[in-house]
Amino acid sequence: MRNIKLTLMYDGTCFHGYQFQPGLVTVEGELKKALFRLLGEEVKPVSCSRTDAGVHANEFCCNFKTENTRENEKLLRGLNAVLPKGVAVTKCEDVREDFHSRYDCLGKEYIYKIWNSKVRNPFLEGYALHYPFLLDEKFLDSQAKQFVGTHDFKAFCASGSSVKTTERTVFDCFVKRKGNLVVFGVHGNGFLYNMVRIMVGTLLSVSEGKIEKDSIQKIILSKDRELAGVTAKPDGLYLNKVFYPEVEQVAKQ
Repeated sequence: MRNIKLTLMYDGTCFHGYQFQPGLVTVEGELKKALFRLLGEEVKPVSCSRTDAGVHANEFCCNFKTENTRENEKLLRGLNAVLPKGVAVTKCEDVREDFHSRYDCLGKEYIYKIWNSKVRNPFLEGYALHYPFLLDEKFLDSQAKQFVGTHDFKAFCASGSSVKTTERTVFDCFVKRKGNLVVFGVHGNGFLYNMVRIMVGTLLSVSEGKIEKDSIQKIILSKDRELAGVTAKPDGLYLNKVFYPEVEQVAKQ
């Protein structure tokens, strides 16, 4: 039995999120159909995460078990030939039998893109939040650093989550600018439901003066969702990178 790890990238505007939903076009649903077409068997991809409708992925990982002996390069080319244009497989590799895309993941990096201009960019509709008021990226970067560390992020979790604990570790957090594009980035060991979008909404509220500056630590300690900012739209959110130990990626013998 082989255990194959796929690395994907996809355009979230094309799908109702990653996870399979009956009657809706999802990344998982399209991937399962493509795998069945190529392998002739039903497989159950195990994913590193879930993304909501409209959320993009520059790097997303999943793995599945199969008895099929098709070469990885042929499988990669075949999948990209039959998958819809909104998703592509960038890597296909054999990994050890007990590798698990979710449980072996050491962390993830998300980025959130903001088009900071009075005039909207039609080429970024659905791919970056249009925010017409001037943002001070250096100030916001200093505010974002308050997220770094191991905290109970309950105040930054949307209702409906069923996780056992809301404690997470943020390794790094930044805000930077390139022209009119402002990018928020965060690297952590895991993220709660809508956590990144609430972090972005909170920073924008700080910029607008609706939330007092240097108060993010207080909001974290309060564990009160009402004190954090609104949930930013999904348009600008990207799962940017997924981290695994090198030892998990084992070439086929």
